[in-house]
Amino acid sequence: MTTNQLVEQIKQKKSFLCIGLDVDLNKIPQYLLKEADPIFAFNKAIIDATHHLCVAYKPNTAFYEAYGIKGWQALEKTINYINEKYPEIFTIADAKRGDIGNTSTMYAKAFFEDLAFDSVTVAPYMGKDSVEPFLAFSDKHTIMLALTSNAGAFDFQTKEIDGKEVYKHVLETSKSWKNAQNLMYVVGATKAEYLADIRNIIPDSFLLVPGVGAQGGNLQDVCKYGMNDNVGLLINSSRGIIYASNQDDFAQMAARKAEALQKEMALILG
Repeated sequence: MTTNQLVEQIKQKKSFLCIGLDVDLNKIPQYLLKEADPIFAFNKAIIDATHHLCVAYKPNTAFYEAYGIKGWQALEKTINYINEKYPEIFTIADAKRGDIGNTSTMYAKAFFEDLAFDSVTVAPYMGKDSVEPFLAFSDKHTIMLALTSNAGAFDFQTKEIDGKEVYKHVLETSKSWKNAQNLMYVVGATKAEYLADIRNIIPDSFLLVPGVGAQGGNLQDVCKYGMNDNVGLLINSSRGIIYASNQDDFAQMAARKAEALQKEMALILG
């Protein structure tokens, strides 16, 4: 999916909502555990109930890898279902991969070719030769961790080198990498006060913004400082939507939570 196609979806749906599909078998309705594939059954119900309210889905691969081969098969079925039934949806493999050379190329092949995701999250700590193999795939997006929403972000990301925070060095350096036009960036919603500075460095790039909802991020603040002419934001909510209920009505309650966010986004978009 191209950036222009993503922007068109945002305009049509009046939404820039991304729903995180982070499935924990301890939190889903217990009756689903009787299904042959409870993870996929849960995801399918959530997707069918919310696809008209969001523009992206983001499975965090750890929640699938934790269940071994069955979890990976559930991930494969989930992405295939989205791609076949709702091809207009932007898909994100939240894998946070980061390695060099051929290893990164193999990671990229796994998510872009085998699973056919539109994008994958990566960690930039090892530098350009850990990210450029992902950027080599045309019409795919690489979403690089820039300034995350966790407490440990202050351990390194905001430390200063030569009078400038590390995350700013990362952003500026990434712009020089081959095929950098395929980059998006992760910026946590709990770091909304940093967004103005971030937009000065990468004014046109899309930002994937986790942390709205369960982690305490504020949608209005994120939009005030982070939105650009093409919206340029994908606001992710995971637990706050998919675990709105653990009863028979879980999909309907998830849709209600998603709709509340979508309506708020529609007002912001005008």
